[in-house]
Amino acid sequence: MARERSKRYQEAAKLVDVNKLYSLKESVGILKKFPATKFNQSIDLCFCLNIDPKKSDQLIRGTVALPHGTGKAVRVAVFCKGEQEKEAKAAGADYCGGNELIEKVAGGFMDFDAAVSTPDMMKDLSRLGKVLGPRGLMPSPKTGTVTQNVAQAVKEIKGGKIEFKVDKQAGVHVPVGKINFSEAQILENASKVIEAITQSRPASVKGHFVKSVAISCSMSPGLRLVYD
Repeated sequence: MARERSKRYQEAAKLVDVNKLYSLKESVGILKKFPATKFNQSIDLCFCLNIDPKKSDQLIRGTVALPHGTGKAVRVAVFCKGEQEKEAKAAGADYCGGNELIEKVAGGFMDFDAAVSTPDMMKDLSRLGKVLGPRGLMPSPKTGTVTQNVAQAVKEIKGGKIEFKVDKQAGVHVPVGKINFSEAQILENASKVIEAITQSRPASVKGHFVKSVAISCSMSPGLRLVYD
């Protein structure tokens, strides 16, 4: 299996000039020419930013609505009570509940990809910070996942709204679709992500904000993109 993967990677690498900066359109066309795998690979954008993640005013975090989604069915957990639990379920939430759901997650349940919470649940939910935080699942007002309107939040996430956040190495990795998407769908999703990252530039950053950006499939070499 490893040999097969290596051979496939080497075949894909022949299509990439490591010294060249590609346009987004050209790079997507090349990704489509890579040798096929037995699974539907994800396509990701990887940004290297000119920021200091240790500075609170340079912590990049936000959301972007992908016109065509990520190609992955997103499971949403909503921490809420009463009438809002009914609203969340009606909107398509996979799991809803108050303290009982918190206890379930504290016990190891992590069968969800995104989390939403009403403001009143955040005090109790804070005890799960060490569990949800490292996985990027802690609800936050900045990303619209702490809200009274849980139904709208669920619909947006199910419809393709995703979160992005800078890591400790000043990098941001964002999925923009699957390899079975059309080139037009990948281009539209990727363009929205690039626009969102560009608009998240902190006022304190001097010079170039984006050092580099590359696009790749799950098991392929990356293509460096032209970034203005």
